[in-house]
Amino acid sequence: MAENRASAYTEGVPCWVDAQLPDVAAGKRFYGQLFGWDFEDGQAAYGRSVLARLDGEPVAALTPKTDGRMPTVWTVYFAAPDPEALAGRIVAGGGRIVAPAANVGGLGTAVLAADPEGAVFGLWQPAGRAGFGRRHEPGAFAWAQLYTRDTEAANTFYGSLFHDALFGPGARPDFGRAPVRDVFPAEMPPHFLVHFRVERAGEALDAAVALGGRVQVPPFETSYGTAAVVVDNQGASFAVLER
Repeated sequence: MAENRASAYTEGVPCWVDAQLPDVAAGKRFYGQLFGWDFEDGQAAYGRSVLARLDGEPVAALTPKTDGRMPTVWTVYFAAPDPEALAGRIVAGGGRIVAPAANVGGLGTAVLAADPEGAVFGLWQPAGRAGFGRRHEPGAFAWAQLYTRDTEAANTFYGSLFHDALFGPGARPDFGRAPVRDVFPAEMPPHFLVHFRVERAGEALDAAVALGGRVQVPPFETSYGTAAVVVDNQGASFAVLER
């Protein structure tokens, strides 16, 4: 069932993801075949970006990099009914604003920020689009994991930022925190890793490799399912999640 209601995305709940890619057409081929997405091109709201859909519902966006020095990455956005207030809390907590509030073609307002360790994430204030039309099902967003050097500090920062989402009654944040060294080399910088649900992780990895990607971290067990980390055919990392 589609989940495209603003009420489904209270403050601090992951509500959108996008990929910054050097070649959006190549991204469409890779992700379309891997996850069964189709794409809606040419919306004024997205410029040269494309909207990815699963069974007709929005699940992600692929965005062309405007500067080759920018990283090729997936970014997770958290619902932010009041992004100005959240931006103030981010700075007060030791983080910084990477890109200030910008209107995205009437669909909503986006902000890019970084936490005190430099992990980049987004805020999304909905207008015409609340967020994911589908999630928690094969081919759609399932989880975002923050890999950090100091989980206690991360809990303090994000707890003050998104208190109800993390710790309030009935909280279901769809994101967690873990030490970088649990999965990656110690020198890996702190970052968010976007997870997409799949039916079978092994088959998804085989498909990703056949499409020109590579396996960065083979399957491992987590409290939220069996995950594996993939690098796509342009260098953007993401995870597949079987649960």
